[in-house]
Formats: sequence, structure tokens, C-alpha cells
Amino acid sequence: MEYINWKARAKINLGLDVCRRLENGYHEVRMVMQTIDLYDELSLKKSAQPDILLQVTGRDDLGKPGDNLIYKAASLMRERFDIKSGIEVSLKKNIPVAAGMAGGSADAAATMLAMNELFLLGRSREELMELALPLGADIPFCIMGGTALAEGIGEKLTPLPALPYASLVVVKPPIMVPTGKVYQSLDLHKIEKHPDIDGMVQAIRDGSLKGVTQRMENVMETVTQEWFPIIADIKKMLLGNGAQGAMMSGSGPSIFGVFTEKTMAADAAEYVEETLCRKNIDAQIELTEFYNA
Repeated sequence: MEYINWKARAKINLGLDVCRRLENGYHEVRMVMQTIDLYDELSLKKSAQPDILLQVTGRDDLGKPGDNLIYKAASLMRERFDIKSGIEVSLKKNIPVAAGMAGGSADAAATMLAMNELFLLGRSREELMELALPLGADIPFCIMGGTALAEGIGEKLTPLPALPYASLVVVKPPIMVPTGKVYQSLDLHKIEKHPDIDGMVQAIRDGSLKGVTQRMENVMETVTQEWFPIIADIKKMLLGNGAQGAMMSGSGPSIFGVFTEKTMAADAAEYVEETLCRKNIDAQIELTEFYNA
């Protein structure tokens, strides 16, 4: 095998609670995470050159190749498993960037999984998840995929059953949310109501989509919606057009709505796009669904 293609799928948070600030500056969280069928496209090819070469289409603002998580993941794999071959990586970017959807982490996870196959390493996903953690807390989940309860700083993962089918509308408004600043500004003492993560986990185990959507909540919205009212506006648009639930993913600014019917989701996506266009707001809008391999 000389080359391999791989899909790097995004994630959303169906519920996100921050429990406390840790002494090392990180935050202890409890989240329900879900892979969705929105993905970047990677192609990896063995090379006679000793270097890692990265080519990106779809974005021109991802910084230097050496700073990219793909490059770091490939370097880690080469070092750990004594891979002598160079690698050429082509990335077509479809996942919104800096959007709370783990796009960079998904790319790193896909790189590690693809290299495991390309070089016939035979490593388990659990081994790759452990290896990936120093690169980023979301990467182990992106390697595992599916539906999971995430605890600790996001690295303690408990797999959950697949959710019933649902269509999703994902909206990424043209704003940048500084993740670190959001966490620093989060005042846990002022949060009167925390997400019912335990109830959501039980609803997932019961196969109840409604039980999940009724509990969708993200404490980070207490900060971001105050800074960026458009986040609340988009949530209202999605809910007003048939979404069973709507929420910001991660620290934002992407918002998603959950729909039981694909036609209803498509109509809602069209409505949001037309409404934002009238306000001269150029958002990235994607129609997708839950993904459990």
C-alpha cells in the first residue's frame, strides 16, 4: 500500500458542563460528545523524501504547516514507530475552522488512524488514543468516534450506544471565539443551573432522542451569548423552524439544530441562510447527521 484516503469527521457536544477549575489551569468537564457526518478529506502517500509535506485546499489561513496538528500527529507516529518513509498529506478542509467542532483534532486523529493502516502498524485504537492525548484532549475521542461521555479534561471516555437517526443543521457565523478567554471568563459561582448530563446519558441508553434534545445545554453559552448575541439569534431561528433542540458546540461559535426529518432540516437551513444574507452575514451552513461507525 502506497497511499490511503481517510475521512476526518467533526464532533459536536450534545451537553457540556464545567465542574471546576483545576490547579493546573485546566477545567474539569462532563460532556456528551457525538461524531457527525461532516468531514475533512485526507489523502496520505508514502514519499521517498524524508520530510512530511502538507498541502491544504479549502482554507488558506491555517498557519505554518509545522504548527498544524496533522504535522504534529504524523511526526509523533514516525518517531514512536520508527517510520523512515516521508509522507505527503493532502487535506481538503470542509469542517469549519475554530468553530468548537474539533476540526484540527479530527484531522490529527485521522492522520494517526490512516498511518496505522498505511504502514501496517497493527496498533489498537486504545493505544493510539493514549499516544494522542498530549497533542490535544479532543483527539482521543476523535480516534474513538461515535457517542461518548467525556470527563476529566475530556480524556476520560465512556462509549455510549448510538443515537436514533437525526438530521443536523450546523451554522458557523463569521466570528472568532477565543476558547481560553471563554474559560477564563466563566464564573462557575454564577451558574444557577448545570446541564443534566446523567439524565442525557440515560436517555441515550434508553434510545430516546427527545430525552437527549430536552437536556441539551452548554454552560459556555453563559459567556459567548453575552459577547455574541448572534449565537442566541441563530438558536432561536433553528428552534423556530422545527429543531427539537439547538445548542452551541464546545466554546463556539458553531450552533447546531437537531431535526427528526431531513426535509425539515433542509428548509430550516435555507431559512437561516436567507435571513443571515439579508443582514449581510456570511455564515457557513452545513446539513449533516449523527455518525456512528
